[in-house]
Amino acid sequence: MNSVQLVGRLTRDPEVRYTDGGTTVARFSLAVERRFKSENGPTADFPNCVAFGRTAEFIEKYFHKGMRLGCQGRIQTGSYTNGEGQKVYTTDVVVEGCEFVESKHDDSGESQNANNGFGPVDPDGFQNIPEDIDEELPFN
Repeated sequence: MNSVQLVGRLTRDPEVRYTDGGTTVARFSLAVERRFKSENGPTADFPNCVAFGRTAEFIEKYFHKGMRLGCQGRIQTGSYTNGEGQKVYTTDVVVEGCEFVESKHDDSGESQNANNGFGPVDPDGFQNIPEDIDEELPFN
């Protein structure tokens, strides 16, 4: 089974392009901390990720450099010949779904009362969201 789950921070803003057919493509890399760290070795990995369609549009709209994101997908390998005639091998995580991992408060340091006008924040950290907001959400 080819299945990947990652949680990490975006190392740069997603690079978004559109195919000739109109499909949105978002490319980005994540800084993913290693669970077990060797004494003098690296403490994180930086996998390259690519998302298509609605997932790419969601990433473009809501994520930027430094934000934590959780994603699920699969590993895809490939190769191409560069302009110098050398064969280049690639490994990407094809993101099939993603989600927020931290609240806006955690990411930007804003107070919990800065809640985009949706009403007061409950003591448990949740806020009341109006019923008619469904049209603005990227998923149903």
